[in-house]
Amino acid sequence: MKIRFLGAHNCESQGTKLVSLLIDGVLAIDAGALTSSLSFAEQLKIKAILLTHQHYDHIRDIPALAMNLFLRQATVNVYSISAVGDALAAHLLNGEVYSEFLQRPQSNPTLKFTVVEPDKPLTIEGYSVLAVPVSHGVPAVGYQLTSADGKAVFYSGDTGPGLAECWRRISPQLIIIEVTASDKYKDWAAGSGHLTPGLLEQELTSFRELNGYIPQVVAVHMSPHLEEEIAAEIEALGRALGGSITLAYEGMELSL
Repeated sequence: MKIRFLGAHNCESQGTKLVSLLIDGVLAIDAGALTSSLSFAEQLKIKAILLTHQHYDHIRDIPALAMNLFLRQATVNVYSISAVGDALAAHLLNGEVYSEFLQRPQSNPTLKFTVVEPDKPLTIEGYSVLAVPVSHGVPAVGYQLTSADGKAVFYSGDTGPGLAECWRRISPQLIIIEVTASDKYKDWAAGSGHLTPGLLEQELTSFRELNGYIPQVVAVHMSPHLEEEIAAEIEALGRALGGSITLAYEGMELSL
C-alpha cells in the first residue's frame, strides 16, 4: 500500500495544502487538495473518495474534481456518512454554489454517492474499509483501510479526545491522526474536537493499553503557524512513548 500525502495542514498557502491522502493512486481520503496536487491524468485514475466529515477543508475539491471529470465524461464513487451526502447536496452541489454533479448528467451522474454505515465493513476498490465514529463537532468517522495483503492504515480525520471505543475496533500498522495545535491550546482543542501532542499522548497510551502496542504514527492537519511548536512536542512524545511519531508534509510518501 502506497500512501501519498497531497495535503497535510488545516490552512492553505503557497507551501501548505488542506488535508488529503491518496492510496495507490486510486483511492482518496478527504478532498482538501485533490485537484491542486494532481494532474488531470492522475485525477482520472481516482476510482473512489472517502470523506470523513462535512467541514469545508475536507470536502473542498469535490466540486472542482467533479467538473474536471464531467468535462471528460468520467465518474467517481464518493463514500461517507449520510450527513456528508446531505451537506454536499444542500450546500455545495446545489446548483447555486456549484453544479449538481450528484445528479448531472442525469443518465450517469459524475459523482455517485454511497452512504457508509459505521462499524460495518465494506469492500471498496479491493480494500476492506471500516468506518469508525470519532469525536468532533459534527458527525465524523475515521477509516481503517486494509489491503489484500493484510496491511492496514487508520486515518482519523478530525477528532478530539475520547477514542477508546474507536481503538477497540481497529488494529493498524499505521495511524494517521490529526494534531491541529500545540499544547498551549490544549483546552481549546479538546473543546472543539481536535488534538494536541499532549492529548495525543493520552490517546496513544489508551491504544497501547487496549491493543498491546503502538503502531507507527503520522500527524496531519497541523496549523502552519504552530508547526514548530507541534514538531518539538511530537518529538518529545515519540521519545516518551518509545515509538515512531512524525509530522506529515505535502508530497510525503509512505509504503506499507
